[in-house]
Amino acid sequence: MIPWSQIDSAPVPGGDGELRLMRRGAEFSIMLGPNQLMNSRSSGSEQALATLACGRLEALECPHLLIGGLGMGFTLRAALAVLGNGARVVVAELMPAVLGWARGPMAELFGDSLTDPRVSIREADVADLIWSSRSTFDAILLDVDNGPEALAREANNALYDLKGLRAAHAALRPRGVLAVWSSGPDLKFTKRLRDAGFDVDELKVRANGKRGGARQVIWIATRAG
Repeated sequence: MIPWSQIDSAPVPGGDGELRLMRRGAEFSIMLGPNQLMNSRSSGSEQALATLACGRLEALECPHLLIGGLGMGFTLRAALAVLGNGARVVVAELMPAVLGWARGPMAELFGDSLTDPRVSIREADVADLIWSSRSTFDAILLDVDNGPEALAREANNALYDLKGLRAAHAALRPRGVLAVWSSGPDLKFTKRLRDAGFDVDELKVRANGKRGGARQVIWIATRAG
């Protein structure tokens, strides 16, 4: 078997660890310590995050989306595949290194998604964009950290607490959708979504889509009105 090799690493802003980009042949992995955050062979749940959220926007001619976390681009590419030409997609990525990996070693994974005219890339904390927006987005897709229970960066918890969810609610247009990826279930988070004013569907998905893999969770939360 081909061994893993480390291509690059970068410290996590406001965190104690560092992200490491690993490669084994054509396969990529992003690691935090001993934990694998994402792998290029397991994209089913990230794609589902986009397709499930965009499925709620079919009636909109020119939807405006915010994606929090670039990762390996699976969510972005899946969204672009189902959105029309009038869509606008803002991608917020906090770590310059991740943007560099997307344009460098992992460029083949991303294809032309980063230069798609519908896409705007922001080197920013998605939380800042949410807090500074009012009735701006038709959908906010969060694939940040490990989900509602942060692993890489403690500050990410602020996205998922009640105050952060209320900010997301305010940043959405009426009937807007907040879609959240998680590595596993979280009953307290489901309750917080409802307390923040969302109608909530909790969906179980597989990391590898129809091929199975680890069980993960996506919340599709809709702003009433």
